[in-house]
Amino acid sequence: MSLGEHLTELRNRLMICAIAVVLLAVVGWFAFDWVFAALQRPFRLAAAQGLKADLNFQGVGTGLNVKLQMSAYVGLLLSSPVIMLQTWLFVMPGLHRNERKYAIGFFGTAIPLFFLGCAAGYWAVNQLVPVLLSFTPQQDQVEQLIKYDDYLSLLVKTMLAFGIAFVIPVVMVLLNFMGLVRGRTMLKGWRWIIFISFVFTAVMVPTPEPITLIVMASAIAGLFFGAIAIAMIHDRRKGTAEDEELDDDQASSIDGPSRLDDADEDRR
Repeated sequence: MSLGEHLTELRNRLMICAIAVVLLAVVGWFAFDWVFAALQRPFRLAAAQGLKADLNFQGVGTGLNVKLQMSAYVGLLLSSPVIMLQTWLFVMPGLHRNERKYAIGFFGTAIPLFFLGCAAGYWAVNQLVPVLLSFTPQQDQVEQLIKYDDYLSLLVKTMLAFGIAFVIPVVMVLLNFMGLVRGRTMLKGWRWIIFISFVFTAVMVPTPEPITLIVMASAIAGLFFGAIAIAMIHDRRKGTAEDEELDDDQASSIDGPSRLDDADEDRR
């Protein structure tokens, strides 16, 4: 394909993604009441703990702006499988057969893990909001009004952060299968993996009890160590296959006598 044909193909893929986002954003528009009620759950949990806080819509057009933003976020979230599929269809013709196999496994695993990470991010916000509100003085003359735009931005960023965190191990496996990094190299940074997992969880889910921190950080670290285990198994199988393909000239002395030794025996 020429450069112009590649650009035309890219334009068509982007158009399909845009149409999917718009159509599913319409679904988000009609599901606004249900989504809005779900997003208010952290504040209901805070109210049950005696914490006073109210969401505030500042400005006449803020309600419409929030509804449009939420519809767009819902459309992007629901259309993420379509976007990933179009990305795969665009890059697939340039891949070798084994690379296509790896890419199919990548997309098939990354999509459910991304949604699982987004769900974990929503759960984290439910834990985060009451903790943050607890720092506000709970007195009769103090009333905390929270801009809904700011809260929605916090929610989306947290869900996106967890979604990406859950997908990174799949990227590590893909890089290993493509021969760019070995499993032993990944394993050398196991201390940093544990440290970053706990720091990330402590920042995103600042709950007072240690059980939640340990469980959540262990789950994130477990994904990384699972990716490392898969990479090391793949490296071992790849090394075994390469050893089996060696011919006699490439075999080591451990594998048997060399041709030079055979020639010496003949001269004797």
